[in-house]
Amino acid sequence: MIPKGTLVLAGVSGGGDSMAMLHILWKLSGELDFFLEAVHVHHGIRGPEADRDMAMAEGFCHEKGIPWRVYRFSVPGLAEEWKLGLEETGRLVRRQAFGEEEKRLGVKGRIALAHNQNDLAETILHNLARGTGLRGLAGIRPVNENIVRPVLCLERWEIDHYLKENGIPYATDSSNLGDDYTRNRIRHHILPLLEREINPGAVAHMAAAGDMLAQADHFLGKCAGILLEGFWKEDGSILLNGEFFKAEPILQSYGVLEALVRLAGKRKDLSAVHISQVLGLKDKINGRKILLPYGLEARKEYEGVRVRKWQEKEMAGDISAAWELPHSGILHCPLGDFYTEIFEYFGQKISEKKYTKWLDYDKIKDNLSVRTRKAGDYLVINEEGARKKIRRCMIDDKIPEERRGRIPLVVCGEEVLWMVGGRISGKYRITPNTKRVLEVRYQGGTQDE
Repeated sequence: MIPKGTLVLAGVSGGGDSMAMLHILWKLSGELDFFLEAVHVHHGIRGPEADRDMAMAEGFCHEKGIPWRVYRFSVPGLAEEWKLGLEETGRLVRRQAFGEEEKRLGVKGRIALAHNQNDLAETILHNLARGTGLRGLAGIRPVNENIVRPVLCLERWEIDHYLKENGIPYATDSSNLGDDYTRNRIRHHILPLLEREINPGAVAHMAAAGDMLAQADHFLGKCAGILLEGFWKEDGSILLNGEFFKAEPILQSYGVLEALVRLAGKRKDLSAVHISQVLGLKDKINGRKILLPYGLEARKEYEGVRVRKWQEKEMAGDISAAWELPHSGILHCPLGDFYTEIFEYFGQKISEKKYTKWLDYDKIKDNLSVRTRKAGDYLVINEEGARKKIRRCMIDDKIPEERRGRIPLVVCGEEVLWMVGGRISGKYRITPNTKRVLEVRYQGGTQDE
């Protein structure tokens, strides 16, 4: 977890978990011979309460002689600018802060985060309820590249005792006390019920199961990598033929995921739906395509199923029509698969997923359609109705020029409601006055030659 001589940047919010972790690392830094620094990210959200937390943690660090560094961000402002939720924006600025501190110090170290065993159990339950595979059921890992979680082996009650035994100051974040977030509801209601009514050791047992599932996921990933070795082609694509489809079904699934991750260089938005779509091509007619996240495509050919990066020159002019989007149902089109649903809004937490957006349904007066950009398209950028050309939006969002004509748009005439994977219209944002929500979910799609 922490090799000798390593720089450890400890993420310290001032809460009990991070203060206990910081104290443990401070005590061990001499014995294990590593360098410790505390990094605090001020999100600019909770006003005096956030200032109080920062001052308390800073005072503790000065007392113990721990180097202290603060990074300040206006998360609400950035969330508006980046068109993201507060949680996702918070994660991004924290990652940015650690990266900037490593750059300032001129060394890449370990980033220590204070997730505990209860966080692990909450993550497992959350992922299980939403739908997941072995990786999601494994939950949070103690070591993930340069991110380490030194107190993941401790339950929350153990951390509380440690704080009291050692007289360690800590702050309580008021936003963690309510039930506004799904994770808070799991924390305050579901886990206590499991421990009280089913088994007092439920959290520890889930953590143990998560560890076994992580090992199984790692093993299957290695097997999938070996399975793929004979299917890579000189042009960088991968051709899955009859031999691949003779493997065990679970290895086929892991093999497709491994291929997609290697081609894309990332895996965040790759899901079980995409794996199922690629595997389903085996029984389709030649020429059938699937368009996937990160500019990937899968195509049924005579020899098998080829997975590769999009070939822009081959697709030029391919996608020019518009497809009507049902207000409740499924649209399969060359630009992707769109799933829509209408539901009553009672103040639920707004979805912050990149490929799922909520729109105020009662403000939608005409039929919606899905297509790529056209001259005259515009996006309403705020609640006051200010407009910006969609071309300008794409330039401002630093979208490469060669990709701009391939991005699906949810539109009403020339008005863009959602630039898939990016901004939504300020006109249709959810507000306290919203009565009904239109949820639009994008998952990739099919295309014939």
